[in-house]
Amino acid sequence: MTASRNPTTAEELRGAGLRVTAARVALLETVRDGDHLGAEAIASEVRGRVGHISVQAVYEGLHALTAAGLIRRLDPPGSPALYEGRVGDNHHHLVCRSCGTVADVDCAVGHAPCLTASDDRGFAVDEAEVIYWGLCPACSTARNP
Repeated sequence: MTASRNPTTAEELRGAGLRVTAARVALLETVRDGDHLGAEAIASEVRGRVGHISVQAVYEGLHALTAAGLIRRLDPPGSPALYEGRVGDNHHHLVCRSCGTVADVDCAVGHAPCLTASDDRGFAVDEAEVIYWGLCPACSTARNP
């Protein structure tokens, strides 16, 4: 009996039809190790892992990983794009209006009411992107001592 194992990052890239490079491995691992990171933070971390990489190469790599479904891009209005490694589920986000902290929040389990649009206009809805805005506990406490 063989033990099951998780695929390596390189195997995941190959499985998604992407060429395996040190930069792509570092990008994917950085996004997965991080918490809703922007491209600049990702670039800095990747440089620490593999050396020089241009900002353009980071954006191209992030685009390829997003298109392949290996990472997810989040576009909070008024903020730069953020990237996360949590994919394959219908989760949403909480965003602090003050400090910009982003946290995941699970969608309803079972029947997901967020997938039932009042008028779907003929679309076959399979995902909803909801962003809840407010103040995180630290910012809320700071405003109301």
